[in-house]
Amino acid sequence: MELKPTKTLSGFIELLPLQQRCFDFCAARMQNVLKTAGFAHLDLPAIERAEVLTDKDNWEEIETQMFLFQKGDTKMGLRYDGTVGLSRYVAGHLNDLVFPFRAYQFARNYRGERPQRGRYREFYQMDLDIMGIDSLSENYDAEIVATLAKAYEAIAEFIGPVNIRVGNRRFWNAMFANLGLTAEQERAVFVLIDKKDKISDFYEGLVETVGQNAADEINKVFSNGYKSFAGASKDLDTAISEINSFMELLSSMGIKNAQIDLGIMRGHAYYTGIVFEFFLNNFPELGAIGGGGRYEDLASKFSKTKIIGVGAAVGFSRLMVALLEENKIDLSKFANPTRASVLVMGQNQVPYAMKVLAALRDADIVAVPYLDANKKFKNQIEFSDKINADYSVIIGDSEREANVLTVKNMKTGEQKQMNLSGTIKLLISR
Repeated sequence: MELKPTKTLSGFIELLPLQQRCFDFCAARMQNVLKTAGFAHLDLPAIERAEVLTDKDNWEEIETQMFLFQKGDTKMGLRYDGTVGLSRYVAGHLNDLVFPFRAYQFARNYRGERPQRGRYREFYQMDLDIMGIDSLSENYDAEIVATLAKAYEAIAEFIGPVNIRVGNRRFWNAMFANLGLTAEQERAVFVLIDKKDKISDFYEGLVETVGQNAADEINKVFSNGYKSFAGASKDLDTAISEINSFMELLSSMGIKNAQIDLGIMRGHAYYTGIVFEFFLNNFPELGAIGGGGRYEDLASKFSKTKIIGVGAAVGFSRLMVALLEENKIDLSKFANPTRASVLVMGQNQVPYAMKVLAALRDADIVAVPYLDANKKFKNQIEFSDKINADYSVIIGDSEREANVLTVKNMKTGEQKQMNLSGTIKLLISR
């Protein structure tokens, strides 16, 4: 018989148990920060109607980016991020939610694009959003950034410190209006700025797109700074004031590692105001590990009610898998989660061993039994050693008859007989 392949499909992730423990620990730490900040956890469907995910009808074009399929007359797709599904959810529950509404998701997402380093077809993403009806104070933009900064800080022992770069779509909209650019030119310049640090001919691209005079003005934003455009137009003054106020608010919230970078655009066209991205100080080669911004029109296709939101997304798989695969994280903390192995010397000991096992687990002690009871002691103690158990709880005829346990410290080799309550007391102490 021909053996089936054991390797995953390209773009899908499998971690070893040691890596997975670290992955889960960091995910739980970050989520706890969001819960403490009052974000409700949502677990939305992985499958949405295709019309929810996209307004395009050309499936050949969009199926390169999304997993789409059809059942009967219904076209469906796997979610590619959390924001679109959240917008549908909020629009459908307007009368059931209290606004401003804050929620987070930690879920698998799917993209049909070609896999490459750091970009997967299936990946975990953490989304956090605050949504309001008709209006939403820009103070919430700062809270999103501060909350996410705190979440990254919760796993700093594994990923190191982060820095935050803040951009502003409203500034660029005002700049483009002041320069008299067409909508097509604006879209092209947005793309160029978004790729500014990745292309060598940024200025030449600007000149080709908008002409030399406009290109020089746009380039001055990066050479002279955004404040140099104060007084150029009312809208630019408003945007500059917004940027200054936002940075002052971040500072008042204890965020000292943020700076203005108007090259930060974010790829999604639905952002309308402040945008931001997070980077690792120790691993800049990873690029942005999370980011987001304000969106004011995304929910309009689901509801006539004006729903305004600000949100962020953490590419959690992208962040963690890259560091784990390159051995950038010290996993020693997760090497021995098993406090005790329960070794059973003979089938007659199994009922007694199961009672002991239940008592240990009731005390929240991680305990793993070796239930091939007829295997030799050598095999069983080797198993205990391989799973890095701190202690082995050994049960033979004499232990069962005396209602005691032999407890062996796997690091020192010391062993002694104890009753069950004494064993529990020993194992819960560190």
